[in-house]
Amino acid sequence: MGTVLTIYSFAIIIYIFMSWVPSARETSIGRFLTNICEPYLEPFRKIIPPIGMIDISPIVALLVIRFASSYGLTGLYNMIVRFM
Repeated sequence: MGTVLTIYSFAIIIYIFMSWVPSARETSIGRFLTNICEPYLEPFRKIIPPIGMIDISPIVALLVIRFASSYGLTGLYNMIVRFM
């Protein structure tokens, strides 16, 4: 599970860097990364507004992946329950 989350984290990082190059998302790799990254990033974008022109929601999304890979899904569940 940890390896899958690491690969997915790298995919999100590449997707973030591709946003700086307008034509990069039009390639087949760009469309593939859009299809696998946007469903995960979209809920974060709904909750966290951009600061100026900078979207920090992918950073929070990566931190959640990091937390889930370090502490497992049980730790993530406990954190959510604690905040409710």
